[in-house]
Amino acid sequence: MTVLICKNVSNEGAGTIEDFLVNEKIPFTVTDLSRGEPLPAVQGFDTLLMMGGPMSVNEDDLFPYIRAEETLVRDFIAGGKRVLGVCLGAQIMAKALGARVYKGKEKEIGWYDIELTGDGLRDPLLLKLAVHPQAGDLWQRFKVFHWHGETFDIPEGAVHLASSSLFPHQAFRYGSSAYAFQFHIEVRKEMIHEWLKNEPVNLEEIGRETERQYDVYYARALAFYRHFFTSPR
Repeated sequence: MTVLICKNVSNEGAGTIEDFLVNEKIPFTVTDLSRGEPLPAVQGFDTLLMMGGPMSVNEDDLFPYIRAEETLVRDFIAGGKRVLGVCLGAQIMAKALGARVYKGKEKEIGWYDIELTGDGLRDPLLLKLAVHPQAGDLWQRFKVFHWHGETFDIPEGAVHLASSSLFPHQAFRYGSSAYAFQFHIEVRKEMIHEWLKNEPVNLEEIGRETERQYDVYYARALAFYRHFFTSPR
């Protein structure tokens, strides 16, 4: 396995996903598109990972590399390869698959519940995220970290996996191995402070909630990574 990681802005890297890949000795290449780094030849990659960013997918005239990522999504899916889009990456996936991406009613920033749909409860990889890593029981509703203001429609042919009270479309799967998450599964503790230091939010309260939630959230994310990156397609 070889993973291609596309960064849309320099300070939104792969976080705990990159940590997992290093620990598991899974080779990967990081391309920072915001710095003008060219995409490598993709024939040798079997997994595409697209990270977040503050821009809109509808600003592809200002950020033409978004169109390149849309093409990558379609090519990887057509080739039966793994795809994971996080936040902006999820929105790029939605647009690449023909769905509308647009502003939500308000920003969703901080630790808020998502709730798995019926299809989410039947999805073998979402179940890994939903099982409490200590108690071992299945949670249909649990907290994840959010930082986004736009949302998307579920693409035709995709499976709607999760929702939240503010953003009904939080996750979808397309085919058997392409997943889109509006929330930030990859976040490290220090990333939260760095991202939000200039946002009009109660950073102290979010910090306290991070201390309450993070260890379990990290363990949930690791359970998802193990199966996403290592299970047969």
